[in-house]
Amino acid sequence: MSEFTNWHNQTIGEKLVKALEKNNFIASYVNTRQEALDKLAALIPADATVGIGGSWTIKEVGIDTLLEERGNTVFNHNKPGLSKEESMALRRKQMTCDIFLTGTNALTLQGELVNVDGSGNRAAAMIFGPKKVIVIIGINKVVTNTDAAMERIELYAAPINNKRIGLPNPCTTTGQCMDCQGPTRICNVTTIMHKKPLGTEVEIIIIGEELGF
Repeated sequence: MSEFTNWHNQTIGEKLVKALEKNNFIASYVNTRQEALDKLAALIPADATVGIGGSWTIKEVGIDTLLEERGNTVFNHNKPGLSKEESMALRRKQMTCDIFLTGTNALTLQGELVNVDGSGNRAAAMIFGPKKVIVIIGINKVVTNTDAAMERIELYAAPINNKRIGLPNPCTTTGQCMDCQGPTRICNVTTIMHKKPLGTEVEIIIIGEELGF
């Protein structure tokens, strides 16, 4: 990554931190995923129960593996081999865990988090339930406003996540949202966090790398 890209990422990152703090979130910017991993390891107590939302960013940062190796109780419905019932049970436990870790589909320059979910469990846990929510965001998720956030989700996040999960929705062929109406549609719940929800501590970590979809 060039010094010019680093400069731009840091400049935008600093603006985002101020916007998020104005919206009552705790916010910080780090340059690399390793810095984010170190910060997360320090933030999360070794005895905390941790829920993990569906997030490729978390996987790329490696915090899920670190927590399991450290001995935290981790509720991760993304682990392979789980039955539908086991996955659903873990999603419910995420709603009452000590700390919920997740990414976001888009972050606006005004400090708003925009997400589209299939079941709504990730969006729900971000808003209410866990004692603390930590959102990890790659700089590639930054957009100008909520309209741009939806455009990003429809062009990038939704098609790639459908492909990752292996669902037979039209966007896996066209590469963009087709507003499908079938039973396997994963774009069912849209949330915009304009401000920090009352009663939930939410901390945002922005990383100066491209992470997730």
